[in-house]
Amino acid sequence: MYRSHILVCGGTGCTSSGSQQILNALQTEIEKAGLKEEVAVVQTGCHGLCALGPIMLIYPEGTFYSMVNVEDIPEIVTEHLLKGRIVKRLLYNETVTEDGIKSLNETDFYKKQHRIALRNCGVINPENIDEYIGTRGYEALGKVLTEMTSDEVIQVLLDSGLRGRGGGGFPTGLKWKLAKGNDADQKYVCCNADEGDPGAFMDRSVLEGDPHVVLEAMAIAGYAIGANQGYIYVRAEYPIAVARLEIAINQAREYGLLGNNIFGTDFSFDVGLRLGAGAFVCGEETALMTSIEGNRGEPRPRPPFPAQKGLFQKPTILNNVETYANIPQIILNGSEWFSSMGTEKSKGTKVFALGGKIKNTGLVEIPMGTTLREVVEQIGGGIPNGKKFKAAQTGGPSGGCIPVEHFDIPIDYDNLISIGSMMGSGGLIVMDEDNCMVDIAKFFLEFTVDESCGKCTPCRIGTKRMLEILDKITKGNGTLEDLDKLEDLCYYIKDNSLCGLGQTAPNPVLSTLRYFRDEYIAHVVDKKCPSGVCKSLLSYTIDADKCKGCTLCARTCPNNAIEGKVREPHVIIQDKCIKCGACMEKCKFGAISKK
Repeated sequence: MYRSHILVCGGTGCTSSGSQQILNALQTEIEKAGLKEEVAVVQTGCHGLCALGPIMLIYPEGTFYSMVNVEDIPEIVTEHLLKGRIVKRLLYNETVTEDGIKSLNETDFYKKQHRIALRNCGVINPENIDEYIGTRGYEALGKVLTEMTSDEVIQVLLDSGLRGRGGGGFPTGLKWKLAKGNDADQKYVCCNADEGDPGAFMDRSVLEGDPHVVLEAMAIAGYAIGANQGYIYVRAEYPIAVARLEIAINQAREYGLLGNNIFGTDFSFDVGLRLGAGAFVCGEETALMTSIEGNRGEPRPRPPFPAQKGLFQKPTILNNVETYANIPQIILNGSEWFSSMGTEKSKGTKVFALGGKIKNTGLVEIPMGTTLREVVEQIGGGIPNGKKFKAAQTGGPSGGCIPVEHFDIPIDYDNLISIGSMMGSGGLIVMDEDNCMVDIAKFFLEFTVDESCGKCTPCRIGTKRMLEILDKITKGNGTLEDLDKLEDLCYYIKDNSLCGLGQTAPNPVLSTLRYFRDEYIAHVVDKKCPSGVCKSLLSYTIDADKCKGCTLCARTCPNNAIEGKVREPHVIIQDKCIKCGACMEKCKFGAISKK
């Protein structure tokens, strides 16, 4: 028995900050101190508070150390592990109170969360199947195979109200029911782990922190619809997730939890990995299946739907990682347990990747119906630097911007659609008063144009024409007629594109036109960017009364656009100014302003 367990985050965020070096240093220092038999070091998945990485938790105290460096390790081992003295300077400040140290679950970031899909992330070693089994892992699969019929499994999901977490929100139980009802000599279960939205890292974190939950859920799905083969389609840019999935699949096979005659029954099921090359369109279900088949990832017309003719023209179900991560807990705890959370039409919880202009960047799992204000101000810690909230983008390039007038909207599928946004897979990008909404729309459209597969004309050509208009507007050359043309194009592309990528591509433009039309008009009529973002509409000037002639701005300018003598006011040559803002940033006297 170990007297202490040290959990070190091994997710992508903390790994990029050096958590592997911290892990190595811990093991070295623990051995030096003679504590190897008393202290266990465990590499886990993401804890959620990515902004504070690298992260380390020490139990049984529950001490949460954040932003740990390799140089801190000897002190942690000597003071905390040997002498029992907590290193207070490394503690997450919210856990420190006048009365002592409070639990991590009592902090603002965690206390409103309810972790179901993320329940094991940051808790277990994802590369050890025994630790997953120790948290009731594979118990749901055993229950399904030995106590339930396939119809009963599907009914539990239908009663739970679980909807697809990949963005579409289609009822999971209904999807499985449709696939089960189609007879075929072969059926397939697929997992969408492609996750291409900018700023989204929910599925990656589940795969890195709890890969076995996806394998267990896919096996349950196979039993429910009558399939014996599954495929996980994961992007190759997720090397840690891919490596841990490979380890998990091999361990599950070794334990007889994948393969033939699972749990001694006549049910057989196996899982294969297929790596994607980073094409956003392969997040669309038919394009994903086309890619698994070895062809270029392009969508197919629907109907027929995958439940009728999917992978290799056989009945197929496709769910994303987060959807699967909920299923074993629903089987174990019952449909009423899951449906008691959330709203009337959106049950359970939702995982969001919280990013942008927010204090607590990271991964959160909240009950459906939690308001946007609660997520931003309480869980997210608010907007840094005293700035005001302006908008939140949900659903990535397929979603829309939620303005401050809807700050108190309860987050669920139907509410977001009603205001011109959508849940998407769970990216939530927060913007403050310094963001230009025309520029934001242009950013997402640039992404969509780049990622369009080009199969259908509305998406291939229409999105390019939209981008051209937005580019014209941000350069100060737009007209009011361009705004009308832009809106017409949006609705045409929405109505005529082949797949979901094209159909939702206009959403960021439509939502910003709807809620921030005044910014578009300012760009077109006044030739100004109210937020001071669009470079073509900016100018920098030097106040002669404030300028001391220190020459720092002239020495900083990369294009020699500032002239003046020492101790005399300087001037900016507008034709040469590239509007990088370096001069304004360096000026110590506040003499340079942006207009």
